[in-house]
Amino acid sequence: SVTLAGDADSRRAPLVAVAPSDDEATAVTAYDTAGRAHTLDAAEIPDAPVYVVGVDGEKAVEAGMKVLERELAAAGVTTADAEAVRSATATAAATGYWTSRITSVSVADDKETWIKGDAEIFSIVSGFGLDGKVRVDTVTHPYLDDAGTTYYPNQILVNWSQYKYNLADVVMMEDDGDTNYSGLAKAIAAALLTIVDLGAYIPLVDPVVDAIPTSFWTDDADFVDAWYTLARETTGTRNGAGGNGRFTFDRYWVSAL
Repeated sequence: SVTLAGDADSRRAPLVAVAPSDDEATAVTAYDTAGRAHTLDAAEIPDAPVYVVGVDGEKAVEAGMKVLERELAAAGVTTADAEAVRSATATAAATGYWTSRITSVSVADDKETWIKGDAEIFSIVSGFGLDGKVRVDTVTHPYLDDAGTTYYPNQILVNWSQYKYNLADVVMMEDDGDTNYSGLAKAIAAALLTIVDLGAYIPLVDPVVDAIPTSFWTDDADFVDAWYTLARETTGTRNGAGGNGRFTFDRYWVSAL
């Protein structure tokens, strides 16, 4: 995809650059219409318009979520695609179910540089499913583009009819366009499948975060923030454990038709 970055109102001739795969890059090489190379600061928005050639982040995240859930299900972790979920939640779905709905959300740092364009944020929601096994659901936030901006999506984050306990954990991440979702899923599954339901809720944020491969903290998906022990009754504003993200929730009843 091609996006316009930099100062779009500038009268300078536009440059062309390729989005780097490495978030740690300090410089970006762009080219003018004569083919001359220009070195741009990766941390500072340039005062010239720059056409950036790169991956369509929104489509990459959408496809990545499918890979993540498929790989988790194949490894034995319950996901939204699991067949068991359909039968286990049939009774609840017949009458309706409680959810935790995001009424507003913001992040102080979206872990995205100007050359990468808008941030592509997603959340990994984990808890214990009705079968007593660890369950993971993924939720994308395609509207959450810019740091420091508050968004009001009214988006459902947790469907409580699919969880055994009244608690779930959330890990928010940002995709850089070249994330190895298969590797991420296998790493998370390997950690979560060692956790056994002993009759009391066990927080799952730390196992998820600890399972993220080292490369995912640099040039792959970036950790944004985490929320521990989100309950069905949780309402109001909850800051992330790292102080970077902020959710505001309400309880929302989804009625059956």
